[in-house]
Amino acid sequence: MGYPGEFELLTLLAIAQLGDDAYGVTVRAVLETRTSRAVTLGAIYKTLGRLEAKGLLDVTVAPPTGERGGRRKKLYRLNSSGLTALRGSLSDLRQMAAGLEPELKVP
Repeated sequence: MGYPGEFELLTLLAIAQLGDDAYGVTVRAVLETRTSRAVTLGAIYKTLGRLEAKGLLDVTVAPPTGERGGRRKKLYRLNSSGLTALRGSLSDLRQMAAGLEPELKVP
């Protein structure tokens, strides 16, 4: 399966933060609020598609709503493989950063 890339990792974290309300627009909002990045919806949807293809996400389609003009939305949730990949990546990052706190401190 391999490890998720940097933006994929951030996207997995956003999905974990959102719980049952993770879809393209909300994932983008979390990423833009919690990081210093401006993100296009196109980048979000491409990344969500890659994560789904890698088997890291479960996807359901919500019923259409009037507020969305009758359109449905895809809801994303981490599955067990996604959670394992997220935990592994975070563990690796923590181990690599261990002991570097003074050098990595943000002013």
